[in-house]
Amino acid sequence: MTEPTTGEYCGHCGQPLAAEDHATCRTRLAMEPPRFCTRCRRRMKVQVTPRDWTATCVEHGTVSG
Repeated sequence: MTEPTTGEYCGHCGQPLAAEDHATCRTRLAMEPPRFCTRCRRRMKVQVTPRDWTATCVEHGTVSG
């Protein structure tokens, strides 16, 4: 399992972390699951249940919260 805020790309918008300030994205990631893999920028399959969520990248596996 990897953290949704670590890696080369933003887990919320999918843009490179070095390209811009992602303060708004970090705030949103505190309340909702990541939509993009932070390692490869692929769109992830996200499943939200009343108690938790999972986000799965076909290349790098699952992140949960």
